[in-house]
Amino acid sequence: MNALVKDPMTWTDVGDVTDIPLRGARRVPSAKGDIAIFRTGDGRIFALMDKCPHKGGPLSQGIVHGHAVACPLHNWSIELATGEPLGADRGKGCAPVVPLQVRDGRILIGRGDG
Repeated sequence: MNALVKDPMTWTDVGDVTDIPLRGARRVPSAKGDIAIFRTGDGRIFALMDKCPHKGGPLSQGIVHGHAVACPLHNWSIELATGEPLGADRGKGCAPVVPLQVRDGRILIGRGDG
């Protein structure tokens, strides 16, 4: 017997991958606060809440390097896959990761309310 399984995630299309330059970011407003969507030099896409865990700096305005972003306020490097600070600042907070999918070149962000 096959059971119909509902996806617990609601997905919202926020634009085309090419809307974000390589090693760049875009800010997307949401009901829970701004979301920063990043595109790395190798074309991977990541999404974090747009708030550094250190002093709340806008990560979307930081410099993307490798798979991390440097906060524009105090230069903390934040790993894009986990939202965790790197190096000596590891373990001092986290920028929450936002669920993300890329389908047919479109970026979809998720909200877990079914």
